[in-house]
Amino acid sequence: MKSFLILTALIVANASCLTSANAALTIDRSRLIYNQDDKSVSINVTNRNTKDPYLAQGWIDDENEKKVTNLMMVLPPVQRVEAGAKTLVRIQKLAEIESLPKDRESVFYFNLREIPPKSDKPNTLMLAMQTRLKVFYRPSALKVDRMADTVPGTTSLTLAKQGDVYYLNNPTPYYFSFVEGRTAENAKGVDAFEPVMAVPKSKIKLPVSASKLGNAPVLMFVNDYGSQRLLTFTCNNTICKASKVVVPKE
Repeated sequence: MKSFLILTALIVANASCLTSANAALTIDRSRLIYNQDDKSVSINVTNRNTKDPYLAQGWIDDENEKKVTNLMMVLPPVQRVEAGAKTLVRIQKLAEIESLPKDRESVFYFNLREIPPKSDKPNTLMLAMQTRLKVFYRPSALKVDRMADTVPGTTSLTLAKQGDVYYLNNPTPYYFSFVEGRTAENAKGVDAFEPVMAVPKSKIKLPVSASKLGNAPVLMFVNDYGSQRLLTFTCNNTICKASKVVVPKE
């Protein structure tokens, strides 16, 4: 999930210092799994501001930030959240969603924009946070047991070394979001590793050099519940096979 600021003001100062911690409206998860068998899914929204009400505006878009209106809808699209209160936002599928592939997941993004109350003071800086999180639409044939820690086939992922680059092959029908790379299970994350998402049945280039990750690379990914897990690899020459999934130590 990522958050960014929409700033409207006569005077904008120190805006770069703000983070999602400044948001009034927060949601209860960092990703959402929408199983095909579910009629709808709900997200809890909390207004952390105990003084002012906020408007919550929600919508669905794709990876290119193009609004999606024919596959899913957000209900209600706009609602008032009283100070210190909680509410629900529902994502409901539409009939055309049946046109999506049945042999792999599809990804969309849920957006929640908070609209602050108007100020009656002149020269006031108005700040609004917008939160964006991934929505994975999962066909019935790919449904995962709710007690499972990872999706099936996680250890079937492989790495291929070409020069000073690792390419990750994802033969599964599931998306994988990698947020960190390590040289060993208990090592610190390597510098300059930018989060990357592996599309189902595809190959991606890892965002750091192979020399940085070493000959026994470890990749940190995020599971269905937003928890971080480590995927270790065992290498033989230029091919590395995933060996196990580990819970990272604090």
